[in-house]
Amino acid sequence: MQSPPPIRLTLSQPCSWQTLSYQVLDIELATKDRLVAPDDLGNLELPPGIDTRGGVVISGRAPIWLYAYLVHELHPTAWVACYDPRLGAVVVATHSRQAQIGQVFPVDLSGNPRPRLCSAVMVVGPPDSGKSVLSHGLFTALLPTYPNIYLQRAHWDGEGNWILELDEMATDADREAYKLANKGGLTDRFFPHHAQAILNLRRQKSLVLVDVGGKVQTEKVPLLEACTHYIVISSKPEEIPSWHEFCGDRGNLKCLAVIHSSLEACETVHRREPWLEITCGPWVQGNPCAVPSVLLEQVKTLLPQTT
Repeated sequence: MQSPPPIRLTLSQPCSWQTLSYQVLDIELATKDRLVAPDDLGNLELPPGIDTRGGVVISGRAPIWLYAYLVHELHPTAWVACYDPRLGAVVVATHSRQAQIGQVFPVDLSGNPRPRLCSAVMVVGPPDSGKSVLSHGLFTALLPTYPNIYLQRAHWDGEGNWILELDEMATDADREAYKLANKGGLTDRFFPHHAQAILNLRRQKSLVLVDVGGKVQTEKVPLLEACTHYIVISSKPEEIPSWHEFCGDRGNLKCLAVIHSSLEACETVHRREPWLEITCGPWVQGNPCAVPSVLLEQVKTLLPQTT
């Protein structure tokens, strides 16, 4: 029996926005672990029914090389846009005066006129406690069952999913070098930009995880206004109260969990109310612990129930 293709492409009916006519080409990574390889492109074909007189908006979670391939294959269409849920449809190629490069327009993929905002959870705590590793661990553990979640990196230290997903051949020095090469800096528009992105994501996703830098800063107040909950992970117990004050008292966010980060392999639950408090670890790149099931269950309470 032939196994299903690892990449599934589906085409929508014609849609329109103002004077633009377009179809949505949706990408679904059909493997259980949502992993695909470059050689999967060999048997990939565009679905029939593409109207080349209009545009095509590519949507879906996929690697950048798959998007590049599809933009190339859609060359005969009037224009091509890539859908970014934080922004909208971004026109990246055009052979027509219908659309301009860099033009952004809204696309509602939910079908709801006014969707309910989902929850957004800030993952906070002092530096070197494991925020990025925990955020990635939560994201990858939930993704197979809840594919409509999103991890927003609201910091500029250069550490993204791709660094955390490097294979075992990568050393700590390699990871630090990659981070430094992509490190940015704080500007006046940085946190307002991410706050707006979080709100846009909350209109379309079932849960948004937000990885925030390791300092309590007034510049982060826009993030408080865009989120609903927070998780503290800290290797320094004395710094936890400042995050409660910032996120809970100032931001009026609800605490989901406090994690005492340990470099030793352990998992100890201290209490479950009014929030989960647990000591566990290690939360280190290349050799992280598994996300405790009790923590996963706590986060799942924010997600729509599956049947």
